[in-house]
Amino acid sequence: MQIVSCPGCGAQVQFRSHASVMAVCEFCRTTVLKDAASVGAQGKLSDVLEDYSPIQVGTSGVVGGRNFNVVGRIQLRYENGFWNEWFLVFDDGASGWLGDASGQYSVTIERAAEGALPAFDEVEPGKLYTVNGERYTAADKRVAKCTGGQGELPFKVGDGWEARVIDLRSGASFVTLDYSDGATPQLYTGHAVTLAGMKAQLLRDDEQIKASAGKYRGKLDALDCPSCGSPIKYLPGVTTQLVCPACAAQLDAAGPQAQVLQAGEKVERVRTTLPLGATANISGTPYTIIGAMTRQDDEGTEWTEYLLYSTRGPFFWLAETDGGWSRADVLDTWPAWSWTGADNVTLDKASYDKLYEYPSRVNWAAGAFNWRVAAGDQLRVYEFALGQATLSAELSDEELSWSRSTPVAFDQVKTWFGANVRGGAPMTPPASAERAGAGAGKFLMWLLMLNVIPLLFNFGASYLPVAIGALALYLPRKFFASESKEKK
Repeated sequence: MQIVSCPGCGAQVQFRSHASVMAVCEFCRTTVLKDAASVGAQGKLSDVLEDYSPIQVGTSGVVGGRNFNVVGRIQLRYENGFWNEWFLVFDDGASGWLGDASGQYSVTIERAAEGALPAFDEVEPGKLYTVNGERYTAADKRVAKCTGGQGELPFKVGDGWEARVIDLRSGASFVTLDYSDGATPQLYTGHAVTLAGMKAQLLRDDEQIKASAGKYRGKLDALDCPSCGSPIKYLPGVTTQLVCPACAAQLDAAGPQAQVLQAGEKVERVRTTLPLGATANISGTPYTIIGAMTRQDDEGTEWTEYLLYSTRGPFFWLAETDGGWSRADVLDTWPAWSWTGADNVTLDKASYDKLYEYPSRVNWAAGAFNWRVAAGDQLRVYEFALGQATLSAELSDEELSWSRSTPVAFDQVKTWFGANVRGGAPMTPPASAERAGAGAGKFLMWLLMLNVIPLLFNFGASYLPVAIGALALYLPRKFFASESKEKK
């Protein structure tokens, strides 16, 4: 959701999502349009959700039995997103940093390095490095610029100040190497935390978060007749020609207003099962779908992922595949992964076996995400399974992330989103099911052949029941396999 001021009367107007191009003012009925420049990349490039953190200067809490207060903030922006570093002062006079990125938090304190640390250019996400005698996995590598400081800070910063940082993870342990002052990094160590675990108080309320996270920074226009100034009504998906009801003037199809509407229509033509802006109450917490994208693997299999956001809960994903739905939560505690070629990983003393490894490409993206998503983005996915749970590592040149997925029944999705759900439950089996079906078919063929050989020498009444039984098993599988291919 985005909030703007109506160009007609000044009242607040809400866009349903970051991908929406128009909204109608509830007070003066003016149709409000975004500017052409801000919607030109609809479907190819997402927006970045900004300033959605509940933390503020003055927030307090407890970490490791010590009380702290947030006294300052640095906001750092890199090519595809941003994060906050909040400066903490503890009751005993010590200080630290609260990292705040994509709804995940970590508290770190400066430490002295014991031994050599890796050079910035040598570090690659996904590889292991030794820091103070412990092995850590490189999680991300960023070159970012400071876009502003707030409150009390331990050093002077200004717009344009550049930070060069690397984050490393091991379980819940967190390490930051800060190369901003030169080749020898400053070392910060700590661990992942949650707002609830810190007993955080004096957080921003929902309305404050919505006002800043949903702020639209582009230009606005009213959909008025260029000839007489009368308002023009527009029905998305229905109105193909815009004609003024007062003077019958037609809106120029090549004009900026028509281009904005066409951009909105283009996004609407991608019919996802769940629309952007759809809301749901999940475990007592209100969530909104703020972003959606389609991804594809190297075999051409495509699926849809929806990003859900709440001012009161963490981000999470809903994935829709031919085989059904699943929920994915980003992990605060990482699995033990010896290297990218390992056949298993361990999390909470449980071993997950490798299931798949494949490249993934973004085909389409709309709405807002906690980083900038673009069509053509590629990364490598590693999946490990234990029962119905799946751990997924997504690796790019800049970042490694881990998530845990569990199945969600389509009936549950319908309960959450109600009338917002478009279409029925997926009917096509997943690729793994097709592979299993193909294996079953081959087994039945071998079984039939093995029975035919002795029957050739003992041809009698027993042959007919065996043949009928084998065909009864094989032909239905063959029929449903062909039906599945036709649906694809």
